[in-house]
Amino acid sequence: MAAVREGLPDGRYGRSADARADRTLKIVGAVLGAGLLALIAWFGYDYIAGQDVSGRLTGFKVVADDAVEVRLEITKDKDATGVCTVRTLDKYHDEVGRKDFTFGQPQEDMVKVVTVRTTVRATSAELIDCEPVR
Repeated sequence: MAAVREGLPDGRYGRSADARADRTLKIVGAVLGAGLLALIAWFGYDYIAGQDVSGRLTGFKVVADDAVEVRLEITKDKDATGVCTVRTLDKYHDEVGRKDFTFGQPQEDMVKVVTVRTTVRATSAELIDCEPVR
């Protein structure tokens, strides 16, 4: 019986179609991976560098059944105007008050005490967001 050869001799006729396809897939995968990494880096930079106004709620005091004083620390560019949204919650964690405060003073860092009116007695307050006025 004669031995039947099942394939071509290795290395004799160049790369097989599978090897070319594997190389092409590796190149396409590397290009797409680099593009995705660049896109993530761009969004991250834009998120961090694009925030002209930031705030932090450092304390609050319930001054009446229908009012809460909130202490905010605001950081912004000197020439930027920012809006911060504060909400107050009751003991059931329902929202009982919400107010937007605009800060346009020509200073970078400031501490402000603002009053939020409520519909019933509040038990907590939270800073929702601070953003620049566009």
